[in-house]
Amino acid sequence: MGVIKYLGSKRTLLPILVNAVRADARARSVLDLFSGTARVGHALKLAGYRVVSNDHNAYAHTLARCYVESDYDEVARDAEVLIGECNSLAGRPGYFTETFCERSRFFHPKNGARVDAIRERLASLALPPELEAVMLVSLMEAADRVDSTTGVQMAYLKQWAPRAHNDLELRLPAVLPRARAGKGRALALDALDAARGVETDVAYLDPPYNQHSYLGNYHIWESLVRWDKPACYGVACKREDVRERTSRFNSKRLAEEALSAVIGAVRARTLVVSFSDEGFVTREWLEARLAERGAVATIERPYKRYVGAQIGIYSPRGERVGEVSHVRNREYIFVCGSEATVARVTKSIRIAS
Repeated sequence: MGVIKYLGSKRTLLPILVNAVRADARARSVLDLFSGTARVGHALKLAGYRVVSNDHNAYAHTLARCYVESDYDEVARDAEVLIGECNSLAGRPGYFTETFCERSRFFHPKNGARVDAIRERLASLALPPELEAVMLVSLMEAADRVDSTTGVQMAYLKQWAPRAHNDLELRLPAVLPRARAGKGRALALDALDAARGVETDVAYLDPPYNQHSYLGNYHIWESLVRWDKPACYGVACKREDVRERTSRFNSKRLAEEALSAVIGAVRARTLVVSFSDEGFVTREWLEARLAERGAVATIERPYKRYVGAQIGIYSPRGERVGEVSHVRNREYIFVCGSEATVARVTKSIRIAS
């Protein structure tokens, strides 16, 4: 699965997470409550589950609509035709080029002009929602392959990254056939509303860990998907609404209450929760809160920090201004459910060890 560079990506943990869901032997449906890149939802769909993905950011909802809700047989042929058409378009500089290539340096102007031309073409077509999502993800991933960042959109490199000189090229995203258990859905709700409103066999929770705002870190994708050409601020040209669209999970004061409310509201017999030792709540707190719902097993794994943390600390102008304190952390996967489910998880941990 080709996917954008993303803080908190679960790529290396996918086998563990899928096996954690499989520990509920009767499960057919999974709610991915904070879906992000939809990488986990995509893996669960591939494993045969009916997945409901939710994320309140527009770019993440679009990724989920592509990778979870859309089915290959229904969108691939039309998408291939459109991809060929878009790859033949000449660049036409516009909002994207001015904002993210001239006022800032996230992309080379030649590729910014192509993004402008392709995005305007897609906006003019009034595509069906699933096909539109596939095309927007294709464009997002193409732009991500030629960016000039440290991995997040808080800063860009002082000198162009070598990949920034490559030509933008759209490819068909790794859209899957429909899952054995049924068609997936992509929602764009507040996490608490989705937890209250959706009932599934298993719920997977991967909430924001700390103060880092996904909207702030990936504001370019939000503007590319919405195509609302918003006013921007700062060297990074963030959307003005980044200041207003805040999350309780990014607040040290509010995170514990927010996560407790979601855990209490989820309508699923089994919960799988990812969290980091860099987060606002502790392993002990989470285990105690989950224990109110059922038996709990905890899997602990070392995990690489996001790419920007591994290569150093940079100013908004791309200048290296400091070194990171560590490049690895611990990721916890909590499984909460029946005694039988947790026993299967515990057995798998012993075998893996």
